[in-house]
Amino acid sequence: MPYVNVRITREGATAGQKAEIIAGVTDLLVRVLDKSPSTTFVVIDEVELEDWGIGGLPAADYRRRQPGS
Repeated sequence: MPYVNVRITREGATAGQKAEIIAGVTDLLVRVLDKSPSTTFVVIDEVELEDWGIGGLPAADYRRRQPGS
């Protein structure tokens, strides 16, 4: 009974995009680990951008420092 928790920043992912993530993760576990889709749980948590950090920086600051931003 796999449980997968996906965390993304809250930046407007649509219900359709979330459904695609759920289907894709479920399919991956079916193909790779031969798990049953009926007992595979996928939960998507959305996190405010200011609550997300990368490389010791708030995500917004990190993005601003990336080339091409």
